Amino acid sequence: MLIQTSNSSEREFLFPKVRTQCDLLSSQSALISPAHLDGSERLFQAIVSQHIPSAELGVIVICTGNSRRSMLAATMGNIAAAYHGIPELRFYTGGTNPSAFNPRTIRTLKEVGVVIEPTKENATMGDAGEVNPVYMVSWGNLPRMGVNRFEIKEFSKIYSDPHNPSKAFIALLVCDEADGSCPNVRGSSQRISMPFQDPKSFDGSDLESAKYSERRDEIGRIMLSIMLKAKRHLAANKC
Repeated sequence: MLIQTSNSSEREFLFPKVRTQCDLLSSQSALISPAHLDGSERLFQAIVSQHIPSAELGVIVICTGNSRRSMLAATMGNIAAAYHGIPELRFYTGGTNPSAFNPRTIRTLKEVGVVIEPTKENATMGDAGEVNPVYMVSWGNLPRMGVNRFEIKEFSKIYSDPHNPSKAFIALLVCDEADGSCPNVRGSSQRISMPFQDPKSFDGSDLESAKYSERRDEIGRIMLSIMLKAKRHLAANKC
């Protein structure tokens, strides 16, 4: 069972740099692209319709390689849920053709204060034969019964991996290829498409760092906007 904390007290357990980035992105909601409004509304509706106080609600973010966009979206989703005090919400990642947590993705998350540390474990290699390290990803330190609620073990995996929820989860597809190859996501209660441009196309270019940051912040604004709306709805409809 989850232990409830207030919005403000839970936010205080975020790492300071992470919290500062959330403050900034929260002031930039006008920059959210109209192309993402439908997906944002559908994710909001899915969250509030399935939310049960003190019961975890899982969201599995899916892209093809589970190396870039899904990692960014799940991390920013967990940060946004913490920032707006929705402790029941938990984001996970998965792919249709897993590879590895890309170091460029790791770097851009570290830039805004997320702590990502190798665990010295390796998960199963993907089809390309890449080494698939396991990391601990932390966006704050909120201890509950000896466990930090603001961290998750992360690695590239198929979306149906045992590490992820197996039923009644929300499936959020963040790339067109995964969206096309997964018309049905077994175990999901709702399937939502919200594709983003892949920063991979800028790897090795002068724009690489800027484009990864751009994608991180684009997703972050959307997640923070959805969580704020969900928090207000849940508070207004509290029994």
